[in-house]
This record gives sequence, C-alpha cells and structure tokens, in this order.
Amino acid sequence: MKNNYDKLIGLLKELFQFDRADLDFGIFRIMNQKRDEISAFLEKDLLPQVKKAFSEHQSADVINFEEKLKKTIKHAKEAGYDPEESPKIKELREKILSYGVDVESLENEVFSHLYNFFRRYYHEGDFLSLRRYKEGVYAIPYEGEEVKLYWANHDQYYIKSSEYLRDYAFKLPSGKSVHFKLIDADIEKDNVKAQNGNERRFILFEENPVEEIDGELVIRFEYSADVEKRKQANLNKQAVETVLNQQGIEQWIKELSDLMPTEKNKYRTLLEKHLTDYTARNTFDYFIHKDLGGFLRRELDFYIKNEVMHLDDIESETVPRVEQYLSKIKVIRKIASKIITFLEQLENFQKKLWLKKKFVVDTNYCVTLDRVPEELYEEIAANDAQREEWVRLFAIDEIEGEIGTEGYSEPLIVRFLKENKYLVVDTKFFEENFKRKLLGSFENIDEECDGLLVHSENFQALCLLHKRYQKQIKCIYIDPPFNSPSSEIVYKNNYKHSSWLSLMNNRIALSKSLLLSDGSCIIAIDENEQNGLLALTNTIYQDYDVIMVSVEHNKKGIQGDHFSFTNEYAIFAIPYSLKNLNRKILPEKEWEYSNLRNWGGESLRTDGKTCFYPIYVKSNKIIGFGDVCSDEFHPDSANIKLGDGSVAIYPIDANGVERKWRYARNTVERIRNFLKVNIAISGNLQVMKAKPDAQFKTMWYNTKYNAGDYGTKILTAMGFVKKIFDFPKSIYTIRDCIFAVSGQLDVVLDYFGGSGTTGHAVINLNREDNGNRKYILVEMGDYFDTVLKPRIQKVIYSKDWKNGKPVSREGSSHMFKYICLESYEDTLNNLELKRTDKQEQLLLSNEMSKNAKEEYMLSYMLDVESKGSLLNINTFKNPFNYKLNIATGSVGETKPTKVDMVETFNYLIGLTVKHIDHIQGFCVVEGTNPKEEKVLVIWRNIKEKSNKALEIFFRKQDYSTRDMEFDLIYVNGDNNLENIRRPDETWKVRLVEEEFKRLMFDVEDV
Repeated sequence: MKNNYDKLIGLLKELFQFDRADLDFGIFRIMNQKRDEISAFLEKDLLPQVKKAFSEHQSADVINFEEKLKKTIKHAKEAGYDPEESPKIKELREKILSYGVDVESLENEVFSHLYNFFRRYYHEGDFLSLRRYKEGVYAIPYEGEEVKLYWANHDQYYIKSSEYLRDYAFKLPSGKSVHFKLIDADIEKDNVKAQNGNERRFILFEENPVEEIDGELVIRFEYSADVEKRKQANLNKQAVETVLNQQGIEQWIKELSDLMPTEKNKYRTLLEKHLTDYTARNTFDYFIHKDLGGFLRRELDFYIKNEVMHLDDIESETVPRVEQYLSKIKVIRKIASKIITFLEQLENFQKKLWLKKKFVVDTNYCVTLDRVPEELYEEIAANDAQREEWVRLFAIDEIEGEIGTEGYSEPLIVRFLKENKYLVVDTKFFEENFKRKLLGSFENIDEECDGLLVHSENFQALCLLHKRYQKQIKCIYIDPPFNSPSSEIVYKNNYKHSSWLSLMNNRIALSKSLLLSDGSCIIAIDENEQNGLLALTNTIYQDYDVIMVSVEHNKKGIQGDHFSFTNEYAIFAIPYSLKNLNRKILPEKEWEYSNLRNWGGESLRTDGKTCFYPIYVKSNKIIGFGDVCSDEFHPDSANIKLGDGSVAIYPIDANGVERKWRYARNTVERIRNFLKVNIAISGNLQVMKAKPDAQFKTMWYNTKYNAGDYGTKILTAMGFVKKIFDFPKSIYTIRDCIFAVSGQLDVVLDYFGGSGTTGHAVINLNREDNGNRKYILVEMGDYFDTVLKPRIQKVIYSKDWKNGKPVSREGSSHMFKYICLESYEDTLNNLELKRTDKQEQLLLSNEMSKNAKEEYMLSYMLDVESKGSLLNINTFKNPFNYKLNIATGSVGETKPTKVDMVETFNYLIGLTVKHIDHIQGFCVVEGTNPKEEKVLVIWRNIKEKSNKALEIFFRKQDYSTRDMEFDLIYVNGDNNLENIRRPDETWKVRLVEEEFKRLMFDVEDV
C-alpha cells in the first residue's frame, strides 16, 4: 500500500511541478512560493480523506447491521423461537463478518487507480487526450461531423515563445554575454531513433562545444535522441562539468562558477542555473489546456466505467461486497475530483494570464522628413544617433553636394534634410517632448499611418489588436515555420505535427474574425505540413472556397526521399462574397491575341450599331478610328484602300457578313495600346486585340517566383548578411497573392512577419498603382530589429538597392508605427502572490470552516492572491510612470520598464486615433471606437492635476459632457465632471481604470 501511496504523492508533486524547485522563472516561481503549503494540504488534508471515507463507511454499515441483529433476536425470543435457528439472524451475522474489510487493501486500490488515471493523461507538463478502451486502442470524441480533424493537442493553446526556441543568452555580473546556441542536428535520423523509444534531449555538442566569438562566449548544443536514455538533468550536469573544465576561458569560468544556491541544490552555479532554465523552457509549458477541468472529469467518468466498474463483479458478489465496491468508486471519484479541481485552478490561472491582453511596453514612429514639421529639423540635424543610423542604413555619408545642393556633413545641416525628404526619422532617438510635438502635428494620425509593426508573440498581438481591427482586414498573408527538418521548431515530445497544428489552429482561428466579409486568408506551406494545414483551413473556413495553389519557387529542387521538390504551396481561403479575383497582369511577350471583330451569337452589325466604324491603318499600324457609320452605308469589303496609302478596316467577315467590333466607338481608344494589325490567310488586314491579363491559375511557374533570386538576393542587395534570415519568399510571390484578393485601399496583415517581405510587397504595390494599402506585420524574434524594421526603412528610402547601398534614392512618403508588447513570460515574472493580514488571520482562525478552507485552496487561492500584481489600480494615479519588469534585448535582461498606458488603452477600447496631443500637463486622445462613436480620453498625473485643474482644463478646451462633440469621455481617477446618461442607459463619462481592468481580462476561449 505504501508503494502506491508514495507513487501517487510523487505524481502529484510532478503534477503541481514541485519537482522543478530549482527553476525560478514563470509559473515555477509561483508554485515554489506555495510548495510547502500545497504539499501539506495534499498529504495532511486531502489523501487522508481516503482512509476516513472507508472507515466511516464501514462503521456506519456495521452499526446498522448490528442494530438489525439485536432487534431480530429480540423479536425471535418474544415469539418463542430459538435465535440460533433463525435463517434471518444467520444472514445478518454473515453480513457483519463480511464487513470486516481490510481498509488498507481498499486504500491501496484507490491510490493505485488515482495514480494510473492521472499518469495516463499527464506527460511532462501537459495533459494529452489518451482515452483508452484497451491496450493500444484509443478513442476520439465525435460529434457527427462529415469529416473529423483531430490531433493530440487539439484542445490546447500552444504557448511556446520564440526567445526559447533555439537560442538563449544571459549576462554575467561583468556585463559580458554568454550564448547557448542550438546547432542543426540530424533530425531525420533522430526522428527514427525517437520512434524507437528515445526522446530527444539537449546534449552538449562534442566538436568545439565552447568558443569565444566577438567578445561573447558561445556554448553549443544539439537537440537529438539520446541513445543512452539519460535524463536531461544528468546531461545538464555533465555539460556544466565539461564547460567549467575547458581550457583557455578561465576568466569566463570564474564568473560562470559563481554560486546561486537553492534549497534543493546548495552548490548550484550560475552556469547550471541558466542551463537548467534553458532546457526547462524548451521541455515544459508548451501548452495550456482550454478546459482541463471538463476534460479530466469526462475522462474520469470514462476511466471509472471502463477500468474500475465491472458488471460481472457486481453480479457475482454479495450485497455487502457490492456496497464496498460502490464505496470504493465513490472514494475514487471524490478524491480525483478534488485533485482535478486543484489542477483546474492552476491551468485556468495560466490560461487567464495567456489570454489577458498584454501591455504595450513601447511605442515609436518612423516618419519620412516630408511629413515632419520643419521647425523640428534643427533638432533632428543635431541628433547624432539618428545621423549614425542614416549612415548605417542609407549610406548618406556617400551623398556629395552638387551645384545647388548640400552634401553630407557632421553634424548635418537643415538644408541637407530639406533636400533628402525620404530620410526616415525614428522617434526612438529623441526625447519624449520631440515625439509629442511630432504626433501633435498630425490631424488624423491613424489615417496617415501607412503601416504598423508589432514586436510580440503573434497570438498575444492578435488578442490586443482584435478590437481595433475586427472586420477591417482585407487580406491575411502568413508564411509560418514549415516544420521541415531544416526549420523545425524544437518540440519537447514526439507529437511534432500535433504541436504544429495547435500553433496554427490557435492563431488562424483568432485572426479569422479580423477579416472583412469579403476578406481572404492565404497561408504559405510546403510538403511537410500541407495535408494537415489544408484540413485545418477547411475546418476553420468552412464557408469559404479553399484552394491549394502550387508555386514553383526553386527550379533546382530540394531532394526528398523519392522526388525533388521544386514547389511550395499557397492555401487560399476566399469568401464566396468576393465574386472575382483581380486578374494577373501579363508581360507583353505573353499576350495572346484574338480578333477585335465579334463572332458567334449577337455579333451582327444590327446587334450593336455604335460598334460599326472604320479603323484606319497605314504601314500595318493603326493611325486612327473613324466615326460610326450611318445605317445606309455598306462597305464593299472588309478592307477599303484610301488615297493616302492607308486602309479602312471594317468588321466584315470572310463571307461578307457585316458584324461589329467588340468595343463601341466611344470606348475603343482606351484599348488602343492592346491592338495590332494582322494579315489574314485571305490577304485582308484584320485588327487583333491582346489579352494583357489572365485569371490566376492553380499552378504558378515563372522565374520571378524563385525564392533565391527574388527573396534571398533581394535581402543581400539591401545589405543584410546572408543567413541572417533563412528562407525568405520571393517578393513577387507575396505581391501576386496580395494583389489577387485585395484593392488599393485595403489593409494587409501578416502575423508571421519574418523578414518583412509582406510589407515590402505592399509598399511596391502602392508604388505601382499609386494605391494606399496599409500593412500590419507581427514578429516576435530578433528578426524584428535586425531585419524586418530596417528592411521597411530601406524600402521606404529607396526602391532599388545594390551591395547594401541605395541605387536611386527614389523613395516614398511614408509613416509607420512600431510597438513592443509585454510577453507571457513577462506577465508570469511580474506575478506576486500575497495575502492580506485579514486573509491570513481568517485562514488560520476557526471562523472559516474546514470545507471553506479546502474550497479556497482548491479553487480560489491563485486568483485572489495574485490580484494586485496583475493590474495595480493605484498606479493609474500617474499613468505616465507605470512600470513592469520586462525582459529586453537579445540577452533577455529583466529590468523595470515604463509601459505605454495610453497606447494600451487605445487598443483595449479599439480606438481609431485621430489626434494625440499634450496640453498643459494633460494627454488628450481623440478618435472613434468600433461603434463609430466619437471618443475623448484624458490622461493626467493625479498628484499634479487635481480635479479642480481638470475642470478648468475641460472648460478652457470648450469640452462639454452635454454637447454632441463626443459620445464617450474617459478620464483616469475619480473626478467631478458632470455626468449624463446616454440613450442606452450608460454613463457618458467613464473611469479609465474600470474600463482598463474590464477589457484587459475580458477574454474568450479561441
């Protein structure tokens, strides 16, 4: 019995992640704070209930039968019978004896079943759906669909963030950086090994594992199956020993050997701490279950019915035994249900943090000089940091002054700025006052903004952007990680495809609601995941036309097992409300021609009188068009020679039948450039019309789609080092995808922004047709700063590049905003669990019943005690100085960082911002919300701007709560502004704090 109890206790500690006491980040840090309290509850309060339940059940039944026995004996004596001869009395005595149950044996069975149940569904931090009918046979839920798409993690959120996918860096006390780098492993070979039972591990690379490069210490690992089946902790220990015994890096070793002890490991080194964090972040917390409580309760019912309750046993047992049997089931259900409730609390707490809208940590703008007020030029010219970026990005130090123009100088001068209007000013280099003046100069800031770049995990970005852009996106184009051997995400288990499908399902489902009613979604993919992705797209976009397009992107091909792959795919989900796609523009050499003269039905002259006129040709060139012929005029033939050597061509066929041109006289000159003269077999001249465009087909093959020539080489030409970004698409592939489904004024979203090719394509399209398309790009990795943002800046400045230098400096007037969001890890790392003195006293006192204390522990503890650290309302008193601990930079250094409360709130209420200004110490934002209501938001530091100051400011700005200038007014802090009820019975003036809190946690499952 003890063995089963110990096994269960060990599993429960694993379920509640107490086996990770050496980890001090995220949810592990939170659980470590509660480890002793939860352990005590499990061992002293919860599991002892098993024994108590059986003891109480046994005692009650025995007492009941003993009472019956006494009464039966009494009645027998009164009736003159010998009690020892009574069959009834014998039966009761047998029942009493049968209840002499071995309680320990029953406990042992319960502990065994509890262990087996939870062990079945739990694996390294996640719960998987493994409903088992019998050994090797699983079942999936089916709800009558024609086709059921199902995978192991289908009901979970994929939460792994980019910063932990492959590389990890940290700073030493001296400020120097150490970088764990994951080198490419033999994935195919390792997958074969994994199928043989060896799970992949992080293993120190044998060849040159440690190297100092450019002042950084690089420690290399591979992620592969371990033939020796060692635990990750043991591999980490070996790696630490190997690194700390390396020759030639003694100064590094000295700092890496600094002690960072834990309760469990008194001699833990700094290197061991970070290596443990690194491997743990890649092997834990991949998923959050959407409904863990419901899932486990359903599975518990199934488990009990399938593996505990057996009808044959019930039919063959005596009544007492059946009652014991049912008692055992009740105890299993009771204890398991309480454990499930506890697990549910933990999972729902994490889900709440995952779905919570994230703060905007930083907001900046990139604006071409032609849009910047000239009174700011002097400050810009004096800013060395901005000048240095222009030298680095745009090579402005190579601009030489010519007659009448100004060349590069240090410092820059205002005249130089005026002559280079497409230089891109980045507000990150300037003080807050500069940014305020710049933003205040725009009359309609969101309308004038051509793009938005979001540095964030894409699910978090989609959640925050949801209200602002719901039903406003015309085209979603994404190029997700393909999950191919060369670009595979580091997965912790062998559910590689399942993990990838969960990643895609969460994000595609969430982004669908951003589309206009005639908006389309396009997803790039290769052969590794195209089957699952196509099925998933059909599931999410059930009411759309889902088409798979094959794009030849590499003529040389990539060798597969049996074929060389030259193509990838683009899955189009197109709503039926979008009647036609835009037609593909063909180069002149691909034009096909047909006769301008009509043929077939309704092609006679009488069917279109304005379509019968002469076309004048000389030397086989069209020189003009004659007037519409009168009804009385009938040419003798299709060709009539004129005196000046020209020929009048009429729409008359070879049989002399008068027909009509396909274009009326008043429209034919519009297509003149598409007409040419041809000599028919009969010798007559005839006019032919080109077909300059074509319907897009499902096979795209053209040299312009080659990813090497028009993807990688374009990045290289712009000065980005080869291999800084792997596998960029041809810009023409994305250009054609976007062009096919959208128009000149539409918004395009790419939430796998990568190297920024989608933004580049949108800017190029606008240059082609003078359009005003806008783009939103989301990227979470270092690519944001190293490739995506600088690429967009370069594209704005010049349309063509060579050897990293602008060729023409022919740019575009442009502005884009870029923001950085709090990450899920940031949210976890800012959490603190605190009890008030009153709560602590109540829990320790006798005022609170044992059941109430248990319910608090099982269901409410995490939510109640974390409340203050998730959103501190008191900090709204000075919203311009709200700080969170944020991991910044490539080494993930965590430090207190101001967050942008104003920008965060704009997204929470879905505000389309018209104007932002700072007046007399107040920040004033005007715009419209998704209901097209006019909104005013006023922010202030309450310590500096009292309610009286607010009232005076309100009057001076001619604001009023009674007029119709604004439908809604938000103000932070309690105030004395007159409030009125709106027609919908809500108040016109609202507290920012209340709306902020409500909207930040107003989340729905996706």
